[in-house]
Amino acid sequence: MSPTSCKPMQNPSDASLLRPAVVDDIPLIVAMEKAAEARNFVGQWPEERHRQTLSNSDARYFVSGGEQGELQAFAILRGIEEASRSIELKRVVVATPGKGLGRRILKQLIRIVFEEFGAHRMFLDVYEDNVRARHLYESLGFVHEGIMREAGERGVQFISLHLMSMLDSEYEARTGLEAASPPPL
Repeated sequence: MSPTSCKPMQNPSDASLLRPAVVDDIPLIVAMEKAAEARNFVGQWPEERHRQTLSNSDARYFVSGGEQGELQAFAILRGIEEASRSIELKRVVVATPGKGLGRRILKQLIRIVFEEFGAHRMFLDVYEDNVRARHLYESLGFVHEGIMREAGERGVQFISLHLMSMLDSEYEARTGLEAASPPPL
């Protein structure tokens, strides 16, 4: 499925919450990664790496913008074409955390992953000291799978990452919906 063919969001109030990112969004995405609110909890990629990933059919970028066209958040999904149907939430960054936008975006991404992409599993890793994000993921149904010891880097310090996931059966149990069949290969 191409990123431009995403179905409208189910909740009418969130109908325009996410849109597929375009190349022109990349400088703003890079700036959001480097912002004080995010830089300690997400990796920072150069613009070229974002361009390469955005153009890869195995990845999808989504952005959320304000009324003035400024970006308020972005997310990266990877593994769209994996035979295992295991899709990674590589990154989600919200410019102003604590106002509920991250929760709304995650709900939409989870829906897209299971209902549109037909995933069996959605997974992510999160810095062990990012307590706010870990709590949010758990509240949405992600299950803690384990710790990847010193797998992340922050400056010259290594940080352990918590691996979390949700299975399609868990999504179905939470929503009462049946996840989509996998897209044909």
